[in-house]
Formats: sequence, C-alpha cells, structure tokens
Amino acid sequence: MRRACLIAVVASALLGRASAAPGQWEQPAANLSDQVAEILGPGQARLTIRNLSSIPVDEIPAIRRLLVQDLKTHGVVASGEESANIIRVTLSESARERLWVAEVVEGNETRVTMVRVEPGVAEQTQQATGLTLRKQALLTTGDEVLAVLETPDSLVAVDPEEIVVYGRAHGGWIAQKRFGIGQKKPLPRDPRAVMVPAQTGDGFMAFLAGTVCTGSFQPALPTGEWTVHCTESDDPWMIQSATTAAVAVGNPELNAVSIKAFYNASRNYFTGMVVPVQGADLPAFYSAALLPRSNGGGWLIGGIDGKVQLVENGALRSIAGARDWGSDFATLHSGCGAGTQIVVSGSGAAVSDSLRSFELPAQEAIPASAPLAMNGTVTALSTAPDGKSVIAVVHGTDDRYEVDRVTALCN
Repeated sequence: MRRACLIAVVASALLGRASAAPGQWEQPAANLSDQVAEILGPGQARLTIRNLSSIPVDEIPAIRRLLVQDLKTHGVVASGEESANIIRVTLSESARERLWVAEVVEGNETRVTMVRVEPGVAEQTQQATGLTLRKQALLTTGDEVLAVLETPDSLVAVDPEEIVVYGRAHGGWIAQKRFGIGQKKPLPRDPRAVMVPAQTGDGFMAFLAGTVCTGSFQPALPTGEWTVHCTESDDPWMIQSATTAAVAVGNPELNAVSIKAFYNASRNYFTGMVVPVQGADLPAFYSAALLPRSNGGGWLIGGIDGKVQLVENGALRSIAGARDWGSDFATLHSGCGAGTQIVVSGSGAAVSDSLRSFELPAQEAIPASAPLAMNGTVTALSTAPDGKSVIAVVHGTDDRYEVDRVTALCN
C-alpha cells in the first residue's frame, strides 16, 4: 500500500513537472500578450483566434489557454460576448515568414501588433499533406473584378458596370473590348456575380443583381469577334451548368442538369430556393459546390450563418471541421489523394488571406494541404470549366485586383 502511494506521489510530481515544461507556443504567446496588454491596459476583452497556418487544429485550444493565462497576468481578462473590447488573433504564415497578428479593437479604434514565430516551431507541427497548392497570376487590374471565366482564347471578367474581354499578348492578358452592362438596379454594397460557360464551349452567361448577360465568340468574322447582350432579369442564377456538373462528379458522359438558385440582391446571398429542387429545404447560402459522391453527387452549401452542410440523397447534413472556412469555396479535381478537393478561403476579412484544400470522405472536412498565402483578400472563387484548376479573385491592399489560377501538385 505504501509502495502504491509512493508511486502515485512520484507520478503526480512527474506529471506536474511535465505540464509545467516550456511548450513550443509559450514564447510567442507570451510576447504577443505583452504587446496586446501595452495597447489595451487592464480590463476585459473578447478573444477570438483564426488559424490560417499549418498549425494542427487540435493545438489551437492549447494556444488559446496560453494567451488567456498570459493576458490575465497583465490584468486583461478574456470575457464573454458582452465585452466591448475585442482581441482578434490570426495565426498566419507565408513562404517567407510566420506571424501571429493581434487586432485590438477599442470602440471605433483598431490597433495592430504582431510577433514572428521561429520557423522551427511551425515546421514541427506541419502535418503531412497530400498536395501542395500553387498559384499563377493571370491578371492584375485597377478595375473591380466580380467574376472571371477563362475560355479557349480569352479571359472574360465582370465588373459592376462592364464586361471586359481580355486577349493574350506578350505572355499575358490585355483588355481588348469592353461591353456596358446597362445596370439599372442599384447594386448592394458588396456586389457579386457568377459566370458559367455556354454549353457550346465558345461563350458564357454572366449573372448580376437584376441582370443577365450572354456572350459568344464569332470566329466567322474576319478577325474573330465577341458579341455580348445584357438584359434585365429576376430569374434565378445558374450556379452550375450541365457541362460543369458532369465534370464536377467526374463523369463527362453524365446527362447532368443545370442548377439555378434565386439570388437576394438586396441582401447579397442566395435565398435557398434552387431549381431543380434538391429534396431538402436549403438554408440561405453564399457558396455552393457539387462534389462527387458514391451516389453520383452531393451539394456542399456554405450558409450565411457560417455553417457548412452537405445535401445528399435528399437529406441535409452538417459538416464538421469547417468552422474556419470563409464564405467562398470551389472544387478542384487534382487527381491527388481522393481525387477531388474543396479549396476554401480563410474566415473573416483579412489583409492577407489564404487558401487551403480539404477532402470530405464522410461528414468531416480533412485538411489536404497547407495554407497558400494570397496577396490580399479573396473575394471570389470558381472552378475552371475543365475542373483542374480554381480561379481566385483577390482584392489587394493597394486597391487593385489580381486574378490567380490555383492548381495542385501531388506530394
């Protein structure tokens, strides 16, 4: 009995010593807490953490505990939703450096501080990934870009007032022709658009609030020329053409149908009413993507409440592991791992956003790549017509827009 007690005492002491041992996140957490406390001073604040790095999700609670403890030593108490002060911590990284950034919000004033994390720390925690995301800048422009579609010979972009056709020149793209949309209805503060390829493969359809535009390429004309026609319309937007639907589920011969969704222009999201009906009452949503499933296909829905759900066999099921997803996502048929991944933007507005790929073998999203740093805030994502790349629209800090092609390299 005495030996058992002695073993228990020794084990307890060793356990206490192990838990007190310095951890790999202690130093950056302490440094960031010091800087936040200097800005905020003693008081209460709401603490939120967003992970845009390769740190495993299951280590975030430990980082949060360290921050809470360190802030408390400075008299800053991480309180509930009732606090007016906010501390937003973003764990980010790029190819060059790894940063923990804190935005300290007091009333109408926001101040930012940050600490650099030693490279070895992040490398120790980086999970084995099935693929690496890569980006290629296609276009940089001072025009606002709402949506982009790449056709065999052109790059077509939609802004709030025009459709711009870009042609190849000197290894890049140059604006060749602009078509006025003639928008008559006021656009929301954060306008959106959707572009889908025409079934003939040589044109497009573009949907904006209260307007639909069709474009086609006329190769019979002397130099080849685009024609674009825009009309007022309150019809539902086509968010998946029959052609791209067949590609999405990995069966080009499938007799797929186009999917249309009603758009609430005054509130800037889809209402949840779709045609044809999917067999379940859908929530209002920002994004939707068709995924290959064992029964053919399932719809992934990014709701305006931040929840991600899967519509499959007429049932709506919640997806775990998607809490940090942003409102934009698109599918990528990489051939790596499960073959198809979901490319997702980071949650919330960020000066430096990122993209990350996930797989969905069941009802839990599994990371398939490390985050890919972007040069600003991702404002739109779409799958290329062939399904093998994703087109990202990025709003940079210089107020210019960059269009990137995102592909995957199997590890």
